[in-house]
Amino acid sequence: MSNQHPEFEKEQQHLAYVKHFMQRLLTESEEDLANAQEVIRNSMADLDYLDSSLGYLNILTNTRFFDMASNQQEGLEAIRSKPYFARIHFEKEGEPDEKLYIGKTSLFDKETQEPVIVDWRSPVSNVYYDGRLGDITYMVNDEENKGHLYSKRQYKIEDGKLLDVRDIDLTTNDELLQDALEGKADVRLTEIVSTIQAEQNEIIRAHLRQPIIVQGAAGSGKTTIALHRISYFLYTMGEHFDAKELMILAPNKLFIDYISDVLPELGVGGICQTTFEEYVQNATKTKFKLTNPTLILESLISNEANEDLLWVTKLKGSLEYRDMMDHVVDNVVAEVGELFEDVYLEKYRILRGSRLKKLFVEEYAYMPVEKRIQKIRSIIQSHVKQKSKKILYDLYKKYDEILGRSLNIFDDDRRKKEVTHWIDERDERMPAIEAEAKTVTTKYMKRFSKYNVKKLYRQFLTDSDLLASTTPDWTKKQRQTFLKFHEKERWAVEDLTAFYYLFAKMKGIPDAWKMRVVFIDEVQDYSLFQLAALKDALETDMFTMVGDLAQGIHSYRSLNDWQPVRELFPRASYKTLQKSYRTTIEIMAYANAILSGMDEDLPMVEPVVRHGLEPQFHEMKTFDSALIAQIHGSILSNGHRSIALICKTIDDASRITSLLVENDINAQNLNDATEIDQNAILVVPSHLSKGLEFDAVIIVADESPFEDSALERKLLYVAITRAMHELHFVGVKKEYFLL
Repeated sequence: MSNQHPEFEKEQQHLAYVKHFMQRLLTESEEDLANAQEVIRNSMADLDYLDSSLGYLNILTNTRFFDMASNQQEGLEAIRSKPYFARIHFEKEGEPDEKLYIGKTSLFDKETQEPVIVDWRSPVSNVYYDGRLGDITYMVNDEENKGHLYSKRQYKIEDGKLLDVRDIDLTTNDELLQDALEGKADVRLTEIVSTIQAEQNEIIRAHLRQPIIVQGAAGSGKTTIALHRISYFLYTMGEHFDAKELMILAPNKLFIDYISDVLPELGVGGICQTTFEEYVQNATKTKFKLTNPTLILESLISNEANEDLLWVTKLKGSLEYRDMMDHVVDNVVAEVGELFEDVYLEKYRILRGSRLKKLFVEEYAYMPVEKRIQKIRSIIQSHVKQKSKKILYDLYKKYDEILGRSLNIFDDDRRKKEVTHWIDERDERMPAIEAEAKTVTTKYMKRFSKYNVKKLYRQFLTDSDLLASTTPDWTKKQRQTFLKFHEKERWAVEDLTAFYYLFAKMKGIPDAWKMRVVFIDEVQDYSLFQLAALKDALETDMFTMVGDLAQGIHSYRSLNDWQPVRELFPRASYKTLQKSYRTTIEIMAYANAILSGMDEDLPMVEPVVRHGLEPQFHEMKTFDSALIAQIHGSILSNGHRSIALICKTIDDASRITSLLVENDINAQNLNDATEIDQNAILVVPSHLSKGLEFDAVIIVADESPFEDSALERKLLYVAITRAMHELHFVGVKKEYFLL
């Protein structure tokens, strides 16, 4: 790296000052930290050149940094090795100009009351990501601020040492981005903050109280953007939101493992990171033995798919199926509605059954069935409590009057007999009413039972009468196929959606699992019903959904068009990301050739200008471990570390792994749950490679060629777009790769 920047030494001194400042912070006692926080809180009042909004000031005064200093020595250490990555020389209209250093968190000098580092998520940092040099405007809480941007500077700092300083404007292409893209797969995700591009920044900071759908090309940074949006969300809305109310739905365990290092780096912890399957089982406290979700995919890939299975699977992902579940709930509501009778206390009517039925069926229709029943219980209870008092009071008065009249009888015997009769009746009847008042609600409520949702759903799948009433438009053959398909109890992911939806309608989702904000990665693999069920059960539309239809390898059961999703989320903004930051121009040309043959009308992906080696084809008639070892060696000698061998099917993956291991080549077969061994060749079936990226990829088709079908095009597209720098095709002939 060149040290030719005229201010290199000055910048070195500044870095030394910041590191010294941080060291001082680290060594201060916790008591001092508390005092310092107080000082900062007061001094922050003067900081309105950054932002007039109190909310933002409060967040800054919340000074995460001090919490970090006391709670997370490691966090502070990590930032100390790279305290900031950029600087803007900026002047807000009507204020003195200043130089602001941008990093992953905020840091203030309590003596000078000046910011030492400004958080990348703060409004003024937006000037760095979006701003062209010269006069600019930027938004703070929907208010426009004007200013002048004199310069943007980027730093390369590693292990606390300044390696390079660059001033950037539009004429010098963003070299820092180039450097980051030339980097290794395992470091890129965590370092993206310094290279967020304008179109990515727009999505990260898009309206936070509004849903957003992002169609992003392979390598456009969808996942990264989703993670940064979470970080930005908690930073700006932190006061009103608990991180526990945020959920990231990831495609699989492997993926969660992949992102788990990034969130702490972004100052985000305590978020629920899970898969849809795991979430449903936790939220409903119900365990399922699920059929392997890749079985259908595997059978489709090997052309052995069962038509009935595909029809049922597609149906279960549709909104038609949601309507069928609504019908099941309506049936239950109708049955329960018939159970309401008048509520009596002794011979007195406390409540009319018709009134309770109306409450249950109509007025409480917005609540889950069991919650409605609980509500009715409390209504009966309070009515009994109020009315029993009045009944007892009126009776007491009545007996008083009767006894008064009885005392006026002249005949002694008759008088005595009358008085005794009424006193006995009173003394027996009043306590009996009092006792009955205590139990009348419980007795009345015995007619209502709790529901077993699993049984309720199974009943729907197997009961021909219920199915017939739910599906008036179906043919007899369709019903027979559906019922036959469900004779044996088996649970697929699609069934989980219906179960979760029914559970929400019958019992309601417990508060601990009622997320307020949901981030979904690889959303193209969700069905419309899945999204509708989540939105409905969580009673929120605050979803950030990122995906790529070109990688929709599960489109037999999920999305192949964004329009229905936009109709389901009418408030959502829709954005596209066409630029791929992952792949070189040479590799992307192959990917775009595959993309152009797809059914979906998807725009070509624009690679960021970064050249690399031309992808190579190696002929291999039968599997040859030596050839793979040779290619692997040449990739290593080019300085690449993470290397994947991608093949078409799971069977191919296990066969190839065995062959490599037999020949003493360190290979690891990657399935859903494996921890990744960084030194091995990772052997991955195409559908599992989705969402991952590697320095180099070897695609092998020795026994199973990629066929020119909608699904296999997508699988090949996914495989090609995993590669950052190098791509090798190894197989019988080029046609095996649709080349």
